[in-house]
Amino acid sequence: MSTYITARRRAIGLAGTLIISSLTLAAVAAKASTYHPGQSPRTDDDRPTTLKANEQPAMHFWDALVLEPQGFWDILRQRFAWQDEIDHPRVQEWIDHYQAHPESIADIIERSRPWMHWITSRVEARGLPGEIALLPFIESAFDTRARSHRGASGLWQFMPRTGDALGLTRTRGYDGRLDVVAATEAALDYLEGQADQWYEGDMELSLAAYNAGAGTVNRARRAAASRGEPTDYWHLRLPGETMDYVPKLLAISAIINDPERYALSLPTIDNTPAVAAVEVDVPLSLERLAEMADVSPRRLAALNPGHLDGFADPAYTPELVVPADAKDTLLANLDNVSTGAVRYVVRSGDNLSVIADQHNVSLASLRQRNGLSGDMIRAGQTLYIPDQTILASNG
Repeated sequence: MSTYITARRRAIGLAGTLIISSLTLAAVAAKASTYHPGQSPRTDDDRPTTLKANEQPAMHFWDALVLEPQGFWDILRQRFAWQDEIDHPRVQEWIDHYQAHPESIADIIERSRPWMHWITSRVEARGLPGEIALLPFIESAFDTRARSHRGASGLWQFMPRTGDALGLTRTRGYDGRLDVVAATEAALDYLEGQADQWYEGDMELSLAAYNAGAGTVNRARRAAASRGEPTDYWHLRLPGETMDYVPKLLAISAIINDPERYALSLPTIDNTPAVAAVEVDVPLSLERLAEMADVSPRRLAALNPGHLDGFADPAYTPELVVPADAKDTLLANLDNVSTGAVRYVVRSGDNLSVIADQHNVSLASLRQRNGLSGDMIRAGQTLYIPDQTILASNG
């Protein structure tokens, strides 16, 4: 039995890198330095001239950067890669649908606020088409706790076996499919992996496989080839849901790309990270962590839906998601708190009930703390002993 000693804590900004990337800066720079055909670009020998009455000075790079800040939607639009396909009849059908139900788009965008900036940054970091950042619109309507009747869960709607294959841990106390950070990385890994393994990098086919399974898509491609037809996504005969899958995504992206064209107004999303991840290296309850971060327990739980039992446990995931403006407060309090957290390594012959008695905790609380459905334990297994102060406060 040994007391956990807090070793190190680091905060990881979920933005990854500033979304105002070299792509954005290049666009602003280009606008600031544009000259007409036949006009010579300015050289180091150019001298400033005296302005005439009412004449405005020329706009240069840094002036453009200050005067024309890029909003979040502007940045996302720069990453779109499939807008040349929005005139396809199957896409237009869904554009018409969303135009007829504009409130649904506004509602989904509101739910996406904590995550949209970060997901976009992860898509950008991998060099993927920006439209993929909108995939949770289609999968879950940006509901982090969404569950389908078929058993899919979370923002990215992973089935249990798929989540297991991608390393998303599931216990009684934690479900990685509901952990937005872990599931996002798994979803992007899956899309890239399928595209590389089966489709020579074709991300639209990979999206179809994400929805219907690679086996279904591959059979449809073989059937198309046997008919002498193209084997790209748009020519395949797939299940109805999969036939609509990419068109729905492109319809949403088309509206976001040019909302005025479709007579729709987009809610504003700040072009700054809304959330941050903080490494917590000892098991603590979300209730206690919320107090330490000075945020409401309800808000913290909403940002960490994967923690089913109300505990943040480094055995499952080392990171806790918090509002970006609460990161420093939580870090300061983690550095100054004595957690009293204890772990116990099971020895040969140990009994769970005896371990609970030895540490003066209930058998039920010991099971819950470690995600156990019964009393089966094994030698070498690490058990976390419930924090006595947490038990007292929750009692």
